[in-house]
Amino acid sequence: MNGLLVLIPVALGLGLLGLAAFFWSLRGGQFDDLDGAALRIFVEDEEEAS
Repeated sequence: MNGLLVLIPVALGLGLLGLAAFFWSLRGGQFDDLDGAALRIFVEDEEEAS
């Protein structure tokens, strides 16, 4: 029973930390362009001639 008194607040703290990190990345624009990175593989880079 004493273990639950420690584990429940730790689990809630980690959950809130993960939620805060998600909202921080959302506010930072991490998820603005989801299709750009996926379609970038189809664009051929021009080779630089030396």
